[in-house]
Amino acid sequence: MASYLKTIPSAHSVEATIARIERALAERGIKVFARIDQAAEAAAVGLQMQPTVLLVFGNPRAGTPIMVAYPTAALDLPLKALAWQDADGKTWLGYNDVGLLAERHGVPLADLAALAKVDGLLEAAAVGPA
Repeated sequence: MASYLKTIPSAHSVEATIARIERALAERGIKVFARIDQAAEAAAVGLQMQPTVLLVFGNPRAGTPIMVAYPTAALDLPLKALAWQDADGKTWLGYNDVGLLAERHGVPLADLAALAKVDGLLEAAAVGPA
C-alpha cells in the first residue's frame, strides 16, 4: 500500500497553523467536528508533549454520499489535519491525501474531487503569509 500521508513544514506555530485552517474551513462552510489539543490532554494526566493539535473536519454534503456508497470510508472520514511541533521547535502539518480513500476503500478518484480540494486549503494555511 502506498503512503498517502502528506507532511509539510508550517511557517507558523501549531496554534497559528490550526487557527488559519479553522478560518479557511469556516470561510468555505466546512464544519470542524473536533479540535483535540493532544498536548493539553497529556498535561492533564501529568505527561509532557510538544504542542500537537488534531482537527477533525468535513462537509456532510460531500462526505455522506461517499460513506453511503463505501461504508468503510467512515473509518477515514471526516478528514483530519494534525499540526505538531518537533523537538527542534519546527511546526509540521500532516494529513492524508484522498488517494487513501481510493486505495483503502475502493472509492473512485472521480468521486473524491471535492475532497481533494482540501489539500490546497491546508497547504495555504501552513505556508501562507501571516
